[in-house]
Amino acid sequence: MSTFNHVGHCVRDLERARRFYVEALGFEPWFDLEVPDDPSDRLLRLRPPIGTTCAYLRRDGFVLELLYHADLGTAPAHERVMNEPGLTHISLSVDDIAATCARVVELGGEVLADTDIDVAIFVRDPDGQLLELLTMSYRDRLPA
Repeated sequence: MSTFNHVGHCVRDLERARRFYVEALGFEPWFDLEVPDDPSDRLLRLRPPIGTTCAYLRRDGFVLELLYHADLGTAPAHERVMNEPGLTHISLSVDDIAATCARVVELGGEVLADTDIDVAIFVRDPDGQLLELLTMSYRDRLPA
């Protein structure tokens, strides 16, 4: 048996990322965790000191772990594409796509205007993570 736990997302600025996900996308702060170097360095395959802090956020039962590595910084982000193996994006239904896109920009993200198909659009968070915004009507049409 298994159960879903969380999805981890490495960020360059923990407070900026927390504010973005809470204020633009409606996540709620859950708890923060200062991660000890030992044994986390082995688990994460990073050389100590790693200085990792995690902020856990929740929305609709989904848990997002924002990871920040103070002592290491982060590798530069690269623009992921939809046919690159691995996780491609996080998808959220929102009440108002236009208003959400405005908040995305205000909080340091980017709206990919060329992807707008009225019921969906892609945006990037301040660290470049691809996010799909869908209308609530899309969610309402999903099987129960």
